[in-house]
Amino acid sequence: MAAVGGASYGESMPTPPTLDDVAALATALPEVTETVLMGDWQAWAVKGKTFAWERPFSKADLKRYGDETPPSLPVLAVRTDGLVEKEAILADPPEGVFTIPHFNGYAAVLVELDRVGVDDLRELVVSGWFAMAPKKLADSYRAEA
Repeated sequence: MAAVGGASYGESMPTPPTLDDVAALATALPEVTETVLMGDWQAWAVKGKTFAWERPFSKADLKRYGDETPPSLPVLAVRTDGLVEKEAILADPPEGVFTIPHFNGYAAVLVELDRVGVDDLRELVVSGWFAMAPKKLADSYRAEA
């Protein structure tokens, strides 16, 4: 059982998960490669399709927050299996899960790592992997689980 945030899955975490923890979760999945986007954002892909990536805020994102304090970094973007799934997640989001106007119409949610629980993070990363994995690979992984 992999450790995330200093605790095994399902245990309470003494510290919030980090991007290193996300990397451990993502790379434990079949055929995942770790890559870099936009020069220095960590990202994870299955068969060349990115399913999770570090998502700093742009100047435009920060401007939209105005006087409101934006979520703390690091923030992770995770693909969903379409807009219906995204809306279902956001209808009753796990703590730390949100979206921004830039992601309107895009099948992904954002995750504030300082607030998300390890079980929710794992579920989001695995779901993101399933959303982007080829059907044959996803079916094979389900059969082994």
